[in-house]
Order: sequence, then structure tokens, then C-alpha cells
Amino acid sequence: MTDARISPVANPAFRTLFVGQVFSLLAIGLMTVAMSLAAYRIGGTAAAGQILGFLLAVKMVAYVGIAPLAAALFAGRSRKRVMVGLDVARMLLLLPMAFASQTWQIAALALVFFAVSSGFTPIFQSVIPDVLSDERVYSRALVWSRIAYTLESVLSPVLAAMVLQVLAGKYLFWVAALAFIGSIAALVITRFPPEGSDGRTGSFVSRAFRGLSIYRRTPRLRGLFLLNFALSLSMAWVLVNSVVLAGARLGDAETHFPILMAFYGLGAAMGAVLVPRLVEAQDDRRVMASGAVLHAVLGLVIALPLGYAGYMALWLGFGLAASLVLTPGGLVIARSATAKDRPAVFAAQFSLSHAGWLLAYPLAGELGARAGLEPALLILSGMTVGVAALGLRIWPATDPLTREHDHPELARDHPHLRHTPAQGPRHRHSHAFFIDDLHPDWSASRPA
Repeated sequence: MTDARISPVANPAFRTLFVGQVFSLLAIGLMTVAMSLAAYRIGGTAAAGQILGFLLAVKMVAYVGIAPLAAALFAGRSRKRVMVGLDVARMLLLLPMAFASQTWQIAALALVFFAVSSGFTPIFQSVIPDVLSDERVYSRALVWSRIAYTLESVLSPVLAAMVLQVLAGKYLFWVAALAFIGSIAALVITRFPPEGSDGRTGSFVSRAFRGLSIYRRTPRLRGLFLLNFALSLSMAWVLVNSVVLAGARLGDAETHFPILMAFYGLGAAMGAVLVPRLVEAQDDRRVMASGAVLHAVLGLVIALPLGYAGYMALWLGFGLAASLVLTPGGLVIARSATAKDRPAVFAAQFSLSHAGWLLAYPLAGELGARAGLEPALLILSGMTVGVAALGLRIWPATDPLTREHDHPELARDHPHLRHTPAQGPRHRHSHAFFIDDLHPDWSASRPA
């Protein structure tokens, strides 16, 4: 397949979805900068990290608790209509945030905003593999998706810095609301793929927990969770304490915090571009583990005397390492669930990965405030290495998609056996193996 044919941007639906994602992430990025500056205005250098850690923990509570419920609630509904409606709700919620002057006010509005986002993101993620059915094309789409996150990291601070030249920091919330208009317009003009079978069987509770059940019984997904959690421990320090470091070490939070995060975003873009070749040369497990360890090793550099250029280079490295962990995740999930179950599994990934952030954000804020900025990162980097090692133990080094297994419980004329012919009295056959109703036990299979 030629490079042109494996480019996801050749697909019109993906192009407009990508544009919508850029606008959506830009809105969230501007909101995050505005929220960081609000925490600094309220708490100052002494308490800003703790306040921001608390606000980001609120975000994680919404993400962890709501995502699986939202996936079950919206199953069977038009994904396009649901996503447009959720974008409109997020836009409207940003408007009153400019007037919030106390931590609890921002926290209450943020809780509702991120609860809405927890319904939007897994649906968006599940649409992309339906639009791009070829795995090589989809793997490159994940790079574009990561680049969209990078554009958010780069453009949001730059745009925020420009806005702050003419408007007070609190009005960044309104600029973020305007960015959602671009996301809504892109979704409206996108031709979504047919909905197909949504699998709305069983009770609401069983549907809500289906993705979590598949996740729990698939070893590579458990390993994916641990590698994501490993990264979150040291990366949370970067996201929580960068604004504090910009004020305490560089002298001016409003000037230097956006620049630090812009270098972080540039590094993330560099890492995302490298991922497809690295995954093809190695595998997603090794690439993700290498990224987590690299992020931890870079964290140790904070103990050295760094000048302005040194901090910028370090944040560049942090962004690159983070992309090595985060970019392949969608491919791992797409390889681990049927098309019918992908929305539920993406929702489970969204919820579980953010459960790690729920622990990491407050921990980073508290350690930064109590132990000091540099000692806190050294501690968290050590924890990253330990959790990454555990993830490598859980996720088998040999983990082919096609696996052999038996179906003694099925009649010879069962549709599943007609689709993939079986041999012998126990109906042994091999195919791409996913946990589902017919394959509930991973241990019953073995590599083909």
C-alpha cells in the first residue's frame, strides 16, 4: 500500500473529524490555561499547585465515574447528534466560569463540564476506527490524533499569551467557548459511518460495565492501564506544577508558563511522528514502556542546575516521552475488541486511565507543596519506573492477535464455526481473539 493510500487525511470524514478535534482540544486547552491562572490568582505561589491539583482531580472524578455510564446511555443513539449536543453543552458551561472567584465555584462548573466531556471523547474515539477500517491507516490516524493534542499544547498557550495581552486571564474562558463553534461546525458537515449494530442487550448496568469487564479479562489492556498509570505519576507533576515553577523559578507565571507548555507540545508532536515507525520496528508494548521510562529518567534532570534554555529543553523531552506512551493506546484498544464493543472499551479505557490521573494529580500537587518542586518530581519519577515494570509483567511479551481455542459448547452448525471453520470434536480453530460472549476466558486460548 502506497503512502498516499495509507494517509488518513485522504478520507473526507476523517479530515473534518480531525478539524473538529483540533477545535475541541483547543477549547479545552484554553480552558485549562485559564483554570491554571485562576488557581494561581486564588492561591498564589504557595497554594496554586494544591488548588490546581484539586481542580484536576475534580476533572478525573467526572471522567472516571461518568464515562462508562455515558457509553451505555448513548448506545443506539445517533453518534453525530449526541456529539453535537455535548459540544453545545460544553460551550455554554464555559461562559459563567469567567465570573468564578472562589475554588468551589470553579470546581462545581468544571465538574459538570468534564462530566459532559466524559461522554463526548469515547464516542469520538470509537468513530475513527469505523471511518478507517484498515489498521495501517488507522495507526497513522492515531498519530494525527496525537498531533491534534500537540496542537492544543502548542497553540493553546500561544493563543492564550496573545489574548492575555488585551484581556484579563478570566476571559480566556470565553475565548475557549468560541473555539467550540469550530468543533460543532466540523461535526455537522461530517458524513458519519452507518451506526450498525450497537449491541444494546441486557440491563443498563450490564451495558455500563461491559467495557470494564472486557478490559479486566484482556492482559494487554491491563498492561496498557499500568503503563498509562506509570506515565501519569511523573507527567502529573509537569501538568500541575509547571505554572508554579514558572512563577517560582522563572519569575513570572503568566509569561513563562505558556512558553514552557508550548515546548512540551512541540516535543509531543515530535514523539507522535516517530511512533508509527517505532511500532513497526518494535511493537506497541516496547514503545510505550520505553516512553514511560524515558519520562522518568528525564524527571531526574530536574535535580541539576538548569537555566532558561535547560527548562525548555527538558519540557521538550517530557512531551516527546509522553507521546511514546499515549499515541499507540488507541491501536491497542482497536485490536482488543470487536467493532460492536469498541465504544464500551474506549469508555472503559477513558475511565480507567483517568482513574490513574485522579490519584496522580493531587499527589503531584501535595508533594510539590510539602516536599518542594524538585524532590516531588524525583519521587514521582521513581514510582513511574516501578509501575512500568509491573505493566511489563502483566502484558505478555509475546502477544499475537490470532489465537487458537476450542468451542466444545457450540453446535457444529453454529454461525461462528461456519464463519471460521473448526477442526476436531472440540471445534478447535484460530482467529483474531477478543473477549466477548463467545470468548469469555483469555486463558482458554493460546498463540496460534
